[in-house]
Amino acid sequence: MIDQMKNSTPKPTTKRYNILFLIFVTVVINYMDRSNISIAASLLSKDLELSTAQMGLIFAAFSWTYSALQVPGGIMADLFRSRILYTIILVLWSLVTLLQGFANSLLAMIGFRAAIGVFEAPSYPTNNKIVTTWFPEKERASAIAVYTSGQFIGLAFLTPVLFWIQNAVGWRGLFIVSGTIGILWAAIWYLFYRDPDKHGSANRAELDYIKAGGGFFKDKAKKEKQEDNPTKFQWGDLLEVLRHKKLWGIYIGQFCIGATFWFFLTWFPKYLQDYKGMDFLSAKTGLLASVPFLGAFLGVLLSGFSSDYMIKKGMSNELARKLPILLGTLISVSIIGANYTDDPFLVVTFLTLAFFGNGLASITWIFVSLLAPKKMVGLVGGVFNAVGGLAGATVPIIIGFLVDGGDFSPALFFVALLAMVAFLSYIFLVGKVERVVPKGTVK
Repeated sequence: MIDQMKNSTPKPTTKRYNILFLIFVTVVINYMDRSNISIAASLLSKDLELSTAQMGLIFAAFSWTYSALQVPGGIMADLFRSRILYTIILVLWSLVTLLQGFANSLLAMIGFRAAIGVFEAPSYPTNNKIVTTWFPEKERASAIAVYTSGQFIGLAFLTPVLFWIQNAVGWRGLFIVSGTIGILWAAIWYLFYRDPDKHGSANRAELDYIKAGGGFFKDKAKKEKQEDNPTKFQWGDLLEVLRHKKLWGIYIGQFCIGATFWFFLTWFPKYLQDYKGMDFLSAKTGLLASVPFLGAFLGVLLSGFSSDYMIKKGMSNELARKLPILLGTLISVSIIGANYTDDPFLVVTFLTLAFFGNGLASITWIFVSLLAPKKMVGLVGGVFNAVGGLAGATVPIIIGFLVDGGDFSPALFFVALLAMVAFLSYIFLVGKVERVVPKGTVK
């Protein structure tokens, strides 16, 4: 009789993995629209007669607005349904991406890049909210690793494809094609994404599994007190998420880890072409240029799955969550090895090792879920990504000044130094991994 009852219990569905696939593809498109400017840079700068300094401004313009609007973006992620919010911002940033194909001046390009930053600002706080909603805590690092890997695997395979598209239809056509893809994907997102409480195909067993594991969502089937649901934003909440040393540890770490990432997202193609003499139109060089992104892809997957494995084996958050980040930031320092060789294979080897380390350190979003007050996950995510976004707003410009004399070596030393700062930040500022409790809240 007991065996019959066990057999009659429905197995949990796995609709959360379908949701994860939707986020993954969205991240690929998100980063395609951030990085296509680096592909177009050489031809665009020639056609519009732009200097290296002016290209540095275009590279950084996205992050000026993206970083500045992360806090409002985090608030929006807390307040609005992810299905509607993501559809709207996807359409808007994709439309602006498309319009870049019609730009004829420096100011137009800066304006369009800044506008993309505006509309992409809520994207990563929303990604984190979705994963926090749909996944139990013991699966969350793996889920974050999977969707974060989209930025690396997308760039790895899209870099040669985007060069091919540009070769076929020009840099203007590259932007038009990229924007059109995003608009089409927005329609797919709206059709298929639902929150757990609105998802018709996720069964009761899966919802119970997610909820029991710490997933944050409003469970209408169980008339429980909704204490974990977000409340109306108050300015005191912003002060709260800015006053904790522990949270500043992950904010500073995100900025420093972002420095390596933004080097690859902006200056990397130009570095290989202009400073190492590599031709992207050759099959060999096109393949080599993709290798660092594949390294980062492997790093982030290894990080996420090994971290969750350690948690399942009963290891502490200090070890399971911190270790990949600490190892990754140390490995990223290897980027300076490229300063001491002109051999294309060795240059790419050092860069791949550094980007692998950056990928290994890229599950930092798990700390937003682990440390943020439960009612402020989106807000903490917004501040976290705002400070991280400052790397994109400043590092490309700083690199431009550092290489002004024709030597790229100081720039790579600068990126390596910031990786070490991230390592120290997670050791001395983050400290013990435990959720921040706002003043006046009973633990």
